[in-house]
Amino acid sequence: MNFAWNEDQLALHEHALSFARDLDFSKISAGEFPMEAWQSLGEFGYYGLPVDSRYSPCGSGFDILTTVKILEGLGQGCADTGILFAGAAHTFACVMPIYEHGSETLKHELLPALTSGEKIAANAISEAEAGSDIGKLTTKATREGDYYIINGAKSYVTNGSVADYFVLYATTNPKFGYLGQTAFVVPADLPGIEVGKSYKKLGLDSAQLNQVFFDEVKVHKDYVLGSEGQGARIFAASMDWERCCLFALFIGVMQNDLERCIEFANTRKQGDKTISKFQAVSHRIADMEVRLQSARLLLYFAAWQKSQDVDNTKAVASSKLAISEAFVQSGIDAIRIHGAAGYLQESGIDSSIRDALGSVLFSGTSDIQRELICNRLGLL
Repeated sequence: MNFAWNEDQLALHEHALSFARDLDFSKISAGEFPMEAWQSLGEFGYYGLPVDSRYSPCGSGFDILTTVKILEGLGQGCADTGILFAGAAHTFACVMPIYEHGSETLKHELLPALTSGEKIAANAISEAEAGSDIGKLTTKATREGDYYIINGAKSYVTNGSVADYFVLYATTNPKFGYLGQTAFVVPADLPGIEVGKSYKKLGLDSAQLNQVFFDEVKVHKDYVLGSEGQGARIFAASMDWERCCLFALFIGVMQNDLERCIEFANTRKQGDKTISKFQAVSHRIADMEVRLQSARLLLYFAAWQKSQDVDNTKAVASSKLAISEAFVQSGIDAIRIHGAAGYLQESGIDSSIRDALGSVLFSGTSDIQRELICNRLGLL
């Protein structure tokens, strides 16, 4: 098995790292959506990394492994993980379903503006009562001639307050359960859509998170992704992309945290020696390295399996579980290594643990990933 990256991939990673370090968030207030950074990421090509250029000038058509390596660089270099999270929700939960399952007309209509960042998309699937069970969605879509009438409410919609389009999942045939769900692209300016105020979150501050309400929203049948009843399959495919690519960003963040801890341990003195000489500190950093490299290799394997077009459910679930749990533990370790300074918000060390805590919840909780792994292991 070849673990080496080629020269082009390494150059793209370095370019992403350098670009991300230059993004300026100094004028952004807490909780504010950094539109200027969003547009810069669009110019960089973030939102079109895996999209073929025939659908958009901003499409790069990169394979998933190259995409993962670029995202690692962005995560490692960017001071605001929230805007990268927003970009991942836009790209992998919205752009990719349109790219892979939309009609040719829909792709040519929507992808140029979505991949450039001129337009923003939001994934609308989560509901207060359904949790992670897509077969229990209460949002309904009823066919009337050439249109579907959508009624319902969605919770925890990333990019909700800034969205131009929603990729929405609704029940079209409740008798069929999992097979009765349909995916739609819903323009945000249609009558009957109301967006709630942005939630205040523990981390990922700049990513907007909202409730969205749909009241007799009339959507043309041409805005269905795939065909009626394929919503669950389309959502699962989008999660495959998201669990690989979104979590590549967190690998980059953990790499940055590790390097900061090494630098701090090698310069911070206690008495007449640096704290790196204390086994309690050096072993904690060694554990951070092992968790990071283990999670990274699981991610690469999951992405490689996806590139081979085989069932990578277990690999993706294992990767997502390992990365999110490692992210939380490494965030705690970074604070402990920095001591009192790590506990102060002004140091910025605390940002990783605040961002990490959500990672064990979104894109399927850690317990859901364990269930997926158990299923593939043949446990009844």
